[in-house]
Amino acid sequence: MALSGGVDRGSHSMDKSITLPPDEIFRNLENAKRFAIDIGGSLTKLAYYSTVQHKVAKVRSFDHSAKETDGDPLYEISVQEEITARLHFIKFENAYIETCLDFIKDHLVNTETKVIKATGGGAHKFKDLIEKKLKLKVDKEDEMTCLIKGCNFVLKNIPHEAFVYAKHADSEFRFQHTHPDIFPYLLINIGSGVSIVKVEAEDKFERIGGSSIGGGTFWGLGALLTKTKRFDELLQLASKGQHTNVDMLVKDIYGGAYGSLGLTGDLIASSFGKSATTDKEFSKEDMAKSLLHMISNDIGQLACLYAKLHNLTRVYFGGFFIRGHPVTMHTITYSINFFTKGEVQALFLRHEGYLGAIGAFLKGAEEDNPNQYSWGENYAGSSGLMSVSPELNPVQRARSGTFDMLEMDRLERQLVNLPLLQDPTSYIPDTVDLTEDVLAREYWLYCFEEALDGVVKRAIASQKDQPKAVERAEKFRQKYRHKLQTLRHQPFAYGSLTVRSLLDTREHCLNEFNFPDPYSKIKQKENDMALKYYLKVVKSVEELSWEQRQFTLVKGLLAGNVFDWGAKAVSDVLESDPEFGFEQAKQQLQDNSGIDIILGVFPFIRELLIRGTEVVLASNSGPALNDVTNSELQILTERIAAMDPVIHTALKEDRLALVQNGSSSPCLDLSRLDKVLATVVRERGTDLVIIEGMGRAIHTNYYAMLSCESLKLAVIKNSWLAERLGGKIFSVVFKYEVPSKAQG
Repeated sequence: MALSGGVDRGSHSMDKSITLPPDEIFRNLENAKRFAIDIGGSLTKLAYYSTVQHKVAKVRSFDHSAKETDGDPLYEISVQEEITARLHFIKFENAYIETCLDFIKDHLVNTETKVIKATGGGAHKFKDLIEKKLKLKVDKEDEMTCLIKGCNFVLKNIPHEAFVYAKHADSEFRFQHTHPDIFPYLLINIGSGVSIVKVEAEDKFERIGGSSIGGGTFWGLGALLTKTKRFDELLQLASKGQHTNVDMLVKDIYGGAYGSLGLTGDLIASSFGKSATTDKEFSKEDMAKSLLHMISNDIGQLACLYAKLHNLTRVYFGGFFIRGHPVTMHTITYSINFFTKGEVQALFLRHEGYLGAIGAFLKGAEEDNPNQYSWGENYAGSSGLMSVSPELNPVQRARSGTFDMLEMDRLERQLVNLPLLQDPTSYIPDTVDLTEDVLAREYWLYCFEEALDGVVKRAIASQKDQPKAVERAEKFRQKYRHKLQTLRHQPFAYGSLTVRSLLDTREHCLNEFNFPDPYSKIKQKENDMALKYYLKVVKSVEELSWEQRQFTLVKGLLAGNVFDWGAKAVSDVLESDPEFGFEQAKQQLQDNSGIDIILGVFPFIRELLIRGTEVVLASNSGPALNDVTNSELQILTERIAAMDPVIHTALKEDRLALVQNGSSSPCLDLSRLDKVLATVVRERGTDLVIIEGMGRAIHTNYYAMLSCESLKLAVIKNSWLAERLGGKIFSVVFKYEVPSKAQG
């Protein structure tokens, strides 16, 4: 993304994103404080903290102590301003540092900021310029400490931060779901030289080795051999070269493989070996490729030896030598695979370039203790991982004048693993990885594009009395459509592409333009209507025999799940037929919110309570589609308890607990749940987990293995997905699982 004004955009006309004005790069500067900067040999990374004011939908119960009329709503909805914390990280070429500092100086309002934390080799070089422009004192921090702090932060807070690079696979980037305990690990930082650091805890690390043969060696020798001075150009040459024209292979010496030593014929026996015995001129491309292999193999073997010596299997690579370049990631990966026989994987980081800036920022913000919170990547304000492969996208490979951004929002709740996950290290929330499944990816991207008009319409309707709602909704449409287009070409931009990440990206974009809960009024109307039928449903259930009652309760639970405004097949029916109700929904089920929670979930948990079962009812912390939120559920439960002595008594005796799950998504990641919920689950000895809904039980957690009994149930409200699973639309998934003795 190029700074508009003063930067020539002509050569980048293919990429609309790089014409963004600077106030969309350095966002929210008027509320910024606590700056940090990491200046390398060619790139500058700036970090700052800001407070973001945005709208949230709040619900408040009406006083129902007076005599009620049928028209009284259950609660009122108000849109209020809320202030939250956000971290901003921007990466740009050093050539633009003065222009960027000028822009920051002109827009910086907060005068409390007196110091800017700095790290990186260029911090000393630009110290005077920074102090002169920003009138801030430069306070230099140790480079390695910042790097480790930054690495710990992204590994803890970004689930799909680490990836394996597979050049010839359908998907180049294979993301690893973050291990609950990120320590210990080995960090191989390849800058001018190589530093090998063993990280054992948050503040415990040790440089256990290194080498003078690193990125600087490749750059320096490459410049001597090819007369090419730019690092990126040198890598570009290497990507086109054929190293076997320069390197001597095993078969060049022995005529084939050296079987007794286990050496294949194509193995490099001597880097640049042919140059000593051949008079011909070698191409720049071939020499660059040979040099890249020589240095990568050396680093790879060194990394493997240290990993084995210290018994470490997680090995992350970073530094300017990597910088997301496919050719370097491929050669490092090949080297690690060869020397460890596949036992150790080379892991790379999506935000590797930001680690120093993040660490420097964290050092400056220690009094705010940012590590006590959980943070989440804001997809609406982050560039995402861009491929710089020369074959894939020449526009994005052009680094001049480009800006990358990362934004992290502080979450209200601290997030942890569900204690009942059978193996947290192997848990993968999402059922289908759209990064690898091309057919599924095309289908779901099409679905979300098709649904966009409906979401825009719903957003406007939720705020029809608010100023500029139509204008903001149009901006949302443009932003989300652009995100979908980016993900079509670069599905790996935000980690593994899944239905969940597409939904989350949409929610982030809605929040960006102050549409916090577009379905709030629909939920309010549904809840008011469903409450009128609650006692009738309960009474009809009580009159049934035990067996009929169980079947009816489950069918009711599933029928409630039909009412999903996120499913196009359902929203089309609900839009065209407002009278479509609970009985019609039950008839839709293949027999082989408001309505969901009040007429489906509550009769079901009521039966459990009558049996003497304790129930923990977990709901979303924030809004997502028409799913009930915890604040809405509190009010609904209070009203139901006023009508139903079973619910009233259970609340009074603390046998029914309402807890928020820490999520604002229609899907559910059981490795990122509210810490309070995890504590309640552990303390109460939970022995049955029921996961309800297509987002939570099908798109996510379909294959999740728990250490206790579990029940996953949903109605398939998408014909394409139903067909994939071997059923028809409105088919039922009712999956009861018991952990085996060997597992549990």
